[in-house]
Amino acid sequence: MHYLIGDIQGCCDALERLLARLDFSPSRDRLYLLGDLVNRGPASLSTLRRLQGLGDAATCLLGNHDLHLLATAAGVRKPHRGDTVQEILDAPDREALLQWLCQQRLACFAQGWLMVHAGVLPQWTGEQTLALAAEVETLLRDPRALAEFLPQMYGNEPEQWSDELTGVARLRCIVNALTRLRFCDAEGRMDFKTKDGVAAAPPGYMPWFDVPGRRSAGTPVAFGHWSTLGLLERSDLLALDTGCVWGGHLSAMRVDGGRRELIQVDCERASGAGE
Repeated sequence: MHYLIGDIQGCCDALERLLARLDFSPSRDRLYLLGDLVNRGPASLSTLRRLQGLGDAATCLLGNHDLHLLATAAGVRKPHRGDTVQEILDAPDREALLQWLCQQRLACFAQGWLMVHAGVLPQWTGEQTLALAAEVETLLRDPRALAEFLPQMYGNEPEQWSDELTGVARLRCIVNALTRLRFCDAEGRMDFKTKDGVAAAPPGYMPWFDVPGRRSAGTPVAFGHWSTLGLLERSDLLALDTGCVWGGHLSAMRVDGGRRELIQVDCERASGAGE
């Protein structure tokens, strides 16, 4: 069985209950975690250890909260109010966990689905999305390159993709699209201020997946990140961040041979919405 799972954000108890509902077996089943593995939830350390222990049975994507953990660990990002990653930073196996995190993906393709944490820019095909993600993945696995990039990773520029982008600007644009994107305009200019649902789109902007002529439109895409959007299921689109950390659900979608089955567990934690 193959399951796509939305944002966990350190809600390890919900993850355990979901795996029990799935009757999950690492020798038989495969999990695809759509990013934001940690932060804001009560058990980020336990979540990372659990996922690390699953080995090849789990493919984990990195979300903005996971990159925030790496930046905080490197001392280039200050902890935010509400962060719950300090237990990871204080853990005796801290370095092993951070190294494992750096080996994870920003995009993958399996069972007919292109998977990202946040979004795909309208100029990108599915194949290009995977290639661009691989550029950042290579950097993450090089300690020296990562140390140079992390202090320059944050920022909203460039707001629009160009194949001519190089260096830090290119890498930052890729990271922003794959881990932060919700809205963009018809030319692919990204908006990072609006975090509410579709109805809150700024003038001239729309959800990235509704941009006319999106080049990845022929490729089914699954993503998380957008808890205020909630569950969205179309023939070629799956949004699976159902707000577990905010008191919603943790969602898994079984995808095997074209069939789908939604499995959810409640999360008792309640909080305010946020990125």
